[in-house]
Amino acid sequence: MGKPTGFLEYQRLSEAYAPVEQRLKHYKEFVDHLTDEEAAKQGARCMDCGVPFCNSGCPVNNIIPDWNDLVFRGNWKEAIEVLHSTNNFPDFTGRICPAPCEAACTLNINTEAVGIKSIEHAIIDKAWENGWVLPQPPKTKTGKKVAVVGSGPAGLAAAQQLARVGHDVTVFEKSSRIGGLLRYGIPDFKMEKSHIDRRVAQMEAEGVSFRTKVCVGAKPGTTGINDDAVEVVTADQLKSEFDAVILAAGSEVPRDLPVPGRELAGVHFALELLVPQNKEVAGDSKNPISATGKHVIVIGGGDTGSDCVGTSNRHGAASVTQFEVMPEPPKEENRPLTWPYWPIKMRTSSSHEEGCQREFAVSTKEFIGENGKVKALRTVELEWKDGKPSEVVGSERELPADLVLFAMGFTNPVGSLLEAFGVDKDGRGNAKATTDGEGCYATNVAKVFAAGDVRRGQSLVVWAIREGRQAAREVDTFLMGSSVLPR
Repeated sequence: MGKPTGFLEYQRLSEAYAPVEQRLKHYKEFVDHLTDEEAAKQGARCMDCGVPFCNSGCPVNNIIPDWNDLVFRGNWKEAIEVLHSTNNFPDFTGRICPAPCEAACTLNINTEAVGIKSIEHAIIDKAWENGWVLPQPPKTKTGKKVAVVGSGPAGLAAAQQLARVGHDVTVFEKSSRIGGLLRYGIPDFKMEKSHIDRRVAQMEAEGVSFRTKVCVGAKPGTTGINDDAVEVVTADQLKSEFDAVILAAGSEVPRDLPVPGRELAGVHFALELLVPQNKEVAGDSKNPISATGKHVIVIGGGDTGSDCVGTSNRHGAASVTQFEVMPEPPKEENRPLTWPYWPIKMRTSSSHEEGCQREFAVSTKEFIGENGKVKALRTVELEWKDGKPSEVVGSERELPADLVLFAMGFTNPVGSLLEAFGVDKDGRGNAKATTDGEGCYATNVAKVFAAGDVRRGQSLVVWAIREGRQAAREVDTFLMGSSVLPR
C-alpha cells in the first residue's frame, strides 16, 4: 500500500447528507459523494491485509484493497476498471448496499472500518462524469438466443454478461419501465432512477433488447402491484424461440398479518405505497395512498420499513411509528464474537433521522376501525426468552393509526411464473436450483435457469448481481461448452 500508516493517521469519514428540512421537500438523492482528497484519505486507511476479509464479505467479491489503493494514488480510471471487473452496477450498490464488506473489514475488529461503500460511490460517479463507462459490444456473435424474465439487478447483470460474449439477449419485464423493484421498490431519495436509465442505454448499445409490459406465463395484471402488462408470452413460446431462459423475476409476494381488522381501509402492504409513489415521481399518475396529516404505523423494521418511513415523512405525516417484533438490538455489536460476519446491532437510517418513533418487541393484535377505515391498532409487548416470544401480561394498549403499512418482507416469488414453466419449488416456494457442482442455477426444466431472489428468496441487490453474473456463466457454458465469463 502507498500509505502503510494510513489507518493510524486518518479517521473514517462518512458521506455528507443534506439537512433534514431541505431533503424532506423533494424525492431526489441527498448524499454527497466524497471529494477526491477525502476519498484518497479513506483509501489510505486500507491496511492491505494478508487475508482481505472484505473480499469474501462482499457477495460479488469486489477486489476492494486494489481499488482502495488506486484511489489513494489518484488512478481513478484504473480503479473503475477493477471495480467493474466484479460488479456490473456499482452505481446501484454504491448507493443502496448495506456494505457487508465493511463488517468484514479487519479494521472493524477494534475500530471503525474503511469507508468502502463511500469509495465505491465516488469511483463510479467520477467514471460517469469523465465518460469512462462505455458500451462493450461483442466482437463476434454466437447466433444463440437467451431470454431473461425480469429486469431487476439479477436479470440485468445476467443479460449484460451474456450480451458481451455475443449472445442475442431479450429481457422481458411486466412493468412499463425496466428495473423491477430496483426501480419501483426503492425510493428515488435513496437512488434516482436515472442511474438505471443510463445502464439500460449502455446495454441496448451492447445489443440487449428490452420488452416491457409483457407478462410471462400469466394473465396481465395478475402478478402484483407493479404489473403494467398488456401482452402475455407463454412459457412454451420462450422455450421454443430461445436457446436458454433465465428466470430472474424476484420475490414479490409480501408477508401478510392476518389479525382482526385486516380488511379495513388504510391497511396496506408497503409496495402499495412505494410503487405508486415511484411512478408519481417518474411522471405517472398521482399516488392514490397519502400519508399527509395521518398517524402512520409501519410494521417491520427492515429496509422496506425505513423506505415507508422516509416516504411518509415526505408526504407530511402527522406522526410515524415503526414496529419491530424482535427485541431492540445492542447499539454496538460484540466484535470479537461476530467479526467478520454481518452483526446484529442497532441501525439507524437517514429516514429514521428525519422523524420516527421506533418500538421493539411489539406485536399487533388487532386493527380497530370506524366506518370501515382503520383508526387505531391494539398491540402487546413481547418478552423474548431462548429465542421465543411470550406476551407480557397487562401490556396491551391502543395507538392511533390512520395508515398502516406492512413491511415484513417477502415470502416467495409469484407462483404462476414457476408453474407456467413447470419449475420445481423448494420448501419456501422459490425456484429450486443449486449453486454447487455441475449445472449451477439450472432448474429441473431443460434449458431453464433461475437466479436472484426468485431462487434464493428475498435478499440484497448485491446478491442478485452476484447470482445474475454466475448464472450467465452457467448459461454460456451450457450453450457453448465453455465460458470466458468470470465465476
